[in-house]
Amino acid sequence: MSAKILLFLIFFLFSQTVLSQSFNAKLFKEFTDMRVGTGEPIYWYCIGEIYEYPSGKLVAKVEGIDTARRIKSESNATKVLQLSRKIFFYRDAKTNDLIRESNGMKVEPIAYPYQQITYELKGEKLFATVIQGKAPRVQKIESAGDYYVRNFGDNIIFSTPLFLNFPNYKAYENYDFFYSPKAKNNQSKYQLTWNRRGNLPPFFGGGDSVFQLVSNRVDKYSDLPKTMRDALESDGKLWMNPPKDLAEIAELQK
Repeated sequence: MSAKILLFLIFFLFSQTVLSQSFNAKLFKEFTDMRVGTGEPIYWYCIGEIYEYPSGKLVAKVEGIDTARRIKSESNATKVLQLSRKIFFYRDAKTNDLIRESNGMKVEPIAYPYQQITYELKGEKLFATVIQGKAPRVQKIESAGDYYVRNFGDNIIFSTPLFLNFPNYKAYENYDFFYSPKAKNNQSKYQLTWNRRGNLPPFFGGGDSVFQLVSNRVDKYSDLPKTMRDALESDGKLWMNPPKDLAEIAELQK
C-alpha cells in the first residue's frame, strides 16, 4: 500500500469517526432505550457462525435471542434496570437443523435463564453491573466504564470490549450497538454486532475458536423468524419471554 493511499484512509476514517468515552444524559437515554426498550419485552434476534481458530473451519451456525424487559420503577435519568434472558442454538452448517448431538455428546445451547443488568450514568461514563448464576455461584460482573461512543455520519455506535477471566472461562468479547436515528423502524434503527474469541465447548472438540453474530431488535415475539420461534417452542419455552420481575429472578437463583 502506497503512503498516499494510507494517508487517505487514515484521513477518511478520522474524518468520519469521533471516538469518545464521554456519556451524557441524552446518550444514556438513547442507549438504554435501544438496549432495553421502555417497558414491554423486546427481542434481539441473532444469527452467526462459530469457527475453529486459526484454521477457519466452520463448526456450526448459530441462531438465538436476547430478550429484555425494563423495570420502570427502578429507572430514572441515570439508572436503568434490565431483566433479560438469552439463548443461542447451534445449527448444522449445511442443513440448518438444530444440532442435538456431536462427538457422542449431548449438545447444549448457550443459555442464560436470567441476567439482571443495571446501567448507571456516573459523571461522563456508563457503568454496567450484571448478576447471573445460581446459588452458591451467583456471579456479579462489573464494567469499568469502558463504554465508547462513536459518531459515524448520521449513526451512533456504542461499543464495549470485555476481557473475561474466570477459572473455567477466559475469553475476549466485543459488542457494537448501531443506533440509526433516521431509520423508519426499530429493526433498522437498532442493530448489533458481537464477536468472541474463546474455547469451543467439549462436544465440538474444544480448542480455540472465533464466534461472531449480527443482530437486530424485534419488538414482538410474533415478528421473530419462524425458525427461531419453532426452536424456542420446542427446546426453549422459558426463553420466549424475559423474566417478569425480581421475584422470578430470586426463584431462579435458588
